[in-house]
Amino acid sequence: MTKALIVVDVQNDFCPGGALAVAEGDLIVDGINAAMTEFDLVVLTQDWHPAGHISFATSHAAKNPYETVNLPYGTQVLWPDHCVQGSHGAAFHIDLKQDRANLIIRKGMTTSIDSYSAFFENDQTTPTGLEGYLRTHGVTDLTMVGLATDFCVKFSALDAVKLGFSVTVRQDLCRAVNLEGSEEAANKEMSAAGVILI
Repeated sequence: MTKALIVVDVQNDFCPGGALAVAEGDLIVDGINAAMTEFDLVVLTQDWHPAGHISFATSHAAKNPYETVNLPYGTQVLWPDHCVQGSHGAAFHIDLKQDRANLIIRKGMTTSIDSYSAFFENDQTTPTGLEGYLRTHGVTDLTMVGLATDFCVKFSALDAVKLGFSVTVRQDLCRAVNLEGSEEAANKEMSAAGVILI
């Protein structure tokens, strides 16, 4: 087994009607389900924040969603409360074929640090355990899909390249938040790092 599909954060809060909805986020679900059959392993990632998480604007006095703060690990975008552990918003989209997943990686569980990447928390040193799982199974090639292109997909792809994996991002099976041109910037950054965009 050498090929794995990494399905990033296809959760209710990132789909239309959710607390941090990505436009057309739900339209990629059927395509992702179809793609799952083409891979040796399927991994789902799940944003899984405790209430009062440091990335929530409500955790910072006089701050609004999409403003930034400086934290010990760097600049943090502040988000609406989203993907709170055990909530409907944190659940996977109802049509996502969870039964095809070999592993579910939950991230963002530490109150004091955010975690965009499937591989590391935002301090870039604390691992999620995904790398070890993939290495144990002999995986060398990753294809990434999901939400959102310019945040969790991008950071996961960049970390995977740094770790030595061959990485492809299926742009047709991703959607972006696109804050002030962040989608285009993310695509350029991924391409420059060696991520294959198709």
